[in-house]
Amino acid sequence: MHYPMIHICYRVMDLEASEKFYQEAFGFTISRKKDYPEGGFTLSYLQCPGLPFELELTYNYDPEKPYVIGDGYSHLAVATDDLEGSHQRHSDMGLTVTPLKGLTAGQPRFYFVTDPDGFRVEVVRSTPS
Repeated sequence: MHYPMIHICYRVMDLEASEKFYQEAFGFTISRKKDYPEGGFTLSYLQCPGLPFELELTYNYDPEKPYVIGDGYSHLAVATDDLEGSHQRHSDMGLTVTPLKGLTAGQPRFYFVTDPDGFRVEVVRSTPS
């Protein structure tokens, strides 16, 4: 049996703000979007162009309070061949970014960007250092 990854889901408080974040920060595009008024929610699927994996943003109508993300270290990861340039771009956009980091001494390998709901996106250097 084969189980390809198809999507990850985040529940969001402000669908438009979340869509804008992923489009502007990472170049994702909305691949499909559907409102379910009878169920009280909207699903918005975003993709990195050229890849089948999707980020599903679920917006439940009129949420009363922000979702609890938890204390696990869950995150979405994307790759870039220009880690320092990407870090500068996200900083210049006014996004919440961590310093460049590495798992050991040497050249940094990654950093995190926080989305409007507090989910973290890891940006990883795609070329070996």
